[in-house]
Amino acid sequence: MSAASRRAPAAGRAPAAGRAPAAGRAPAASGAPAAGAQRAAAPRSGAAGGLTIAEVAAATGTSAHTLRYYERIGLIQPVSRARSGHRRYGPDDVRWVEFLRKLHATGMPIRRMLAYAALVRRGDGTISERRALLEAHRDDVAAKLAEQQAHLAIIEKKVGFYLDLERRTARQRAS
Repeated sequence: MSAASRRAPAAGRAPAAGRAPAAGRAPAASGAPAAGAQRAAAPRSGAAGGLTIAEVAAATGTSAHTLRYYERIGLIQPVSRARSGHRRYGPDDVRWVEFLRKLHATGMPIRRMLAYAALVRRGDGTISERRALLEAHRDDVAAKLAEQQAHLAIIEKKVGFYLDLERRTARQRAS
């Protein structure tokens, strides 16, 4: 079986109906709490059939070093291991990493990502806190986007100025 055929579903796709993420795992990329999220972390069965760290790194655009770092600091729950001791990631792990990548790409600091992950692990009683944290981040991202749009408008204006200047110069040379 190729690495591509073992890839996890795309971010944002919910687990199969009636199937919750492994106990103690972070929910799918939507950030919504998963059924059973309040249970203590437990080893998953069938872990040997999961994706390797290299496969997850390739699938998510994250380095193996970053995946190990995220696990070490608690952004990712301890990953199941094969008998050989190698990490084996499941689809829920991949969706969680993809979600973390999106938070990181939008400028969320690691400290805030850790706070969010801790809330997720605490279960359904933290839904309002998780929403508030993500709303605050959304507002930060929207403010940065608005600032970037303003900068872009200035650049567009300057580009237009130079286009006009080039046209006038070309007309002057032609006459």
